[in-house]
Amino acid sequence: MDQIFGQLIDGEWESSGEQIPNINPSDVTDTVGHLASATEAQVEDAISAARAAQPAWEDVKLEDKQNMLFNIGQELMDRADEIGTILSREEGKPFAEGRGETMFAGKFYKYYAAECLRQIGESAASVRPGIHIDVTREAVGVAGLITPWNFPIAIAAWKMGPALAYGNTIVLKPSEVTPATAHILGEVLNKHLPKGVFNLVQGGGKVGAALSSGKVDAVSFTGSVSTGRKIAAAAIQNMARIQCEMGSKNPIVVMDDADIDLAVSSCLHGAFGASGQKCTASSRLIVHKDIHDEFVEKLTQGAKAKRVGHALEDGTELGPVVSESQMNKILSYMALAKEEGGELVTGGERVQKNTEGYYLPPTIYTNTTNDMRVNQEEIFGPMTCIQKVDSYEEGLAMANDTEFGLSASIMTQSLKRATHFKRYARFGATLVNLPTAGLDYHVPFGGRNSSSYGPREQGEHAKDFYTIMKTSYTNPG
Repeated sequence: MDQIFGQLIDGEWESSGEQIPNINPSDVTDTVGHLASATEAQVEDAISAARAAQPAWEDVKLEDKQNMLFNIGQELMDRADEIGTILSREEGKPFAEGRGETMFAGKFYKYYAAECLRQIGESAASVRPGIHIDVTREAVGVAGLITPWNFPIAIAAWKMGPALAYGNTIVLKPSEVTPATAHILGEVLNKHLPKGVFNLVQGGGKVGAALSSGKVDAVSFTGSVSTGRKIAAAAIQNMARIQCEMGSKNPIVVMDDADIDLAVSSCLHGAFGASGQKCTASSRLIVHKDIHDEFVEKLTQGAKAKRVGHALEDGTELGPVVSESQMNKILSYMALAKEEGGELVTGGERVQKNTEGYYLPPTIYTNTTNDMRVNQEEIFGPMTCIQKVDSYEEGLAMANDTEFGLSASIMTQSLKRATHFKRYARFGATLVNLPTAGLDYHVPFGGRNSSSYGPREQGEHAKDFYTIMKTSYTNPG
């Protein structure tokens, strides 16, 4: 019998509810298991369990809390092959990426284990004689976390790690597309944490809506702009703190003085890693006219050499996209690029493999302009569009001409251009001679404009979302 992926509430598993098959996108004949969707009552029960457990969790001795988080991270890393296989089987990314993501998640927990012991307050002199001032931080309370399918264990970790380190309890609502990864993550956390500290509710949009409108103290969401706006609107009704990481349309600006081989390598990785299904994907390539043709030729050769295949097959570089609906959405954008006047260089149609899956090749369009929808709307697939510019100034202006603002890169050997770009590119992250993807976990992560709303994630700056500052005055008498 197929495994059922259900809810974890107050330390107990529940598997009742509507069951939805979990299909392997590499082979649609393979059912990974069944998701048991949570009811609104179960969401309320999970919030109540987290509320009851929170005061005791906040008071746990720091070294004990540190050990628990460290052990969670270590177990994830020790089981990276097993968990990475499950992740790749249900999400579609190649096994090397699934294993790597699991290792990355383990590192998050270990980082925030150490952060448990770095919670240092401040002291201040008063404007009044004899008065002493302390500034401390306390947990927000119960955090509702809503995470996507594209990095199902890493994004959950970078939200849960700081939430737990700073004394909050959790209700996690993962994507309904990756319930098996969420289930095994729940098993690991349930083993190491007191009951009620971590709670898991599985299901689709109705479950997320129930959580975001529930009696939680903070809501952290990663997903689309349209869903993020709904989540924020619901959460504010209860005056909950809100943190949203949403869409993107990230550019790489390739200048005439760039190392072309490095630029091509960076763009291939940025555009097609994880089959382009990541918020930091390089979906706009803005290339100086003097090197445009040589760059396009080498990029096309690199894209054609990428091996598309089953996520668990040796040598696969691009697995399938996550679902049939995602595949059809990407194919519609490929057709749109042609309609808008783009020239297809490679890719552009579904790939047939030995198993029936949602396979798409690396796809490149040239002769595109920034007013085309394919250069303004997030596609979230293995497709990138090239635009030609005459100068650095035009390239920077084009990069900034977007409603989003997550990540932007420039390929150049000019210190002057690199310095100017880092200052004037209107994005949350700017990079020089690197892809837009591949960011470190110990520094702030987030964007501008429609890409992000609320405080930054990751690093020590995560405390700005998961803690409340308290100012205390003392008169010794």
